[in-house]
Amino acid sequence: QVQLVETGGGLVQAGGSLRLSCAASGRIFSINTMAWFRQAPGQQRDLVASVTGGGATNYADSVKGRFIISRDRAKNTVYLQMNSLKPEDTAVYYCAADPRLDGWWTYWGQGTQVTVSS
Repeated sequence: QVQLVETGGGLVQAGGSLRLSCAASGRIFSINTMAWFRQAPGQQRDLVASVTGGGATNYADSVKGRFIISRDRAKNTVYLQMNSLKPEDTAVYYCAADPRLDGWWTYWGQGTQVTVSS
């Protein structure tokens, strides 16, 4: 089993920045790809960014150029640096690990709220 714990959410004004952290523990040697998702009220959970074990990254079009995903393997932590935040970025942000063939992910964190005020 793998446990994921997110920190770093909060309230920020539009144009501001936040950095989310996701610390992994447990059978971390089994983890290759990790990602951040977000879910706004009444919306589906969408992929924001992902990073492979080799460092390849992928971003949703809505956050390209504003968000940066990074990984510190020594600390077993993945980060999401969010810049130029917009009110539409408001959501619960979830860390995930180990994508499955059915398109879902095996491990999830509990989520952290990000609220961007206008």
